[in-house]
Amino acid sequence: MTTPRDILNQYNIKPRKKLGQSFLIDVNTIKKIAALARISSDDVVVEIGAGIGVLTREIAQIAKQVIAVEIDPYLVKALRDQLAFCSNIEIYSGDILKFDFSSISNKYNSKINVIGNVPYHISSPVIFHLLSARTDISCFTLMLQKEVVQRLVSLPDNKNYGVPSVLLQMYAEVERLFDVPATCFYPRPKVESSIIQGTFLEKSQVELIDEIFFSRVVKAAFAQRRKMLINNLKNAKFLEEFSDTELKEALDDAGVDGKRRGETLTLYEFGNLSNILKQKRQSR
Repeated sequence: MTTPRDILNQYNIKPRKKLGQSFLIDVNTIKKIAALARISSDDVVVEIGAGIGVLTREIAQIAKQVIAVEIDPYLVKALRDQLAFCSNIEIYSGDILKFDFSSISNKYNSKINVIGNVPYHISSPVIFHLLSARTDISCFTLMLQKEVVQRLVSLPDNKNYGVPSVLLQMYAEVERLFDVPATCFYPRPKVESSIIQGTFLEKSQVELIDEIFFSRVVKAAFAQRRKMLINNLKNAKFLEEFSDTELKEALDDAGVDGKRRGETLTLYEFGNLSNILKQKRQSR
């Protein structure tokens, strides 16, 4: 059996620091990810950061179609060589942050299952890119930095709870599956990784009048974590048309004490507060 290290040696692949490359070389972990990724024989899978194709091969044994996305041209050459025998794999050479999920979803008339080992430096941009394409994506199973996963799955009243937690959980059910030690990678990173899995919902957890406005309210609430919610809202430029009294009235209508911190609000409270503020703006 050809191991990940064999492939790295065969193509004389040297990890590129600029791209944050760290190759998963533990075969058991690779198989575990593929087994837990909820892939069916009808699935169209987009793999983020296909690398040397070891996970790609596992996925392709189950899925109907795999689109392996890789930004490194040298790795793309290795992928084409390694996966030439797989008729259900399409290799996309390019940046995942510019990847058009809707075109793939339309092409195959199917929602997409997203899987991947995401470089640490683009973790947040990738999550927000998936959020923007959520109507074309059914679910995702991603390897991210452990601390990032802790933030994404965190609940209120926790230091890890913040903007990413609220925005992702408003539109998806998420859970942390398992941790992956640094020893499973080459080169060995200085941090540990975790696997997060999520399913995008047909409707947001709270019916929102304006999703962009909701996002801005959430970001304002966490602008300065140690400040009271009312003070963060007062300092938000997009809410400057509201007087202090009007902001307090909106908080009272939402049943939220303005002296609380943003990190204590539930998804429902954020959604409800956003809707009330939006309604007040529309009625002005």
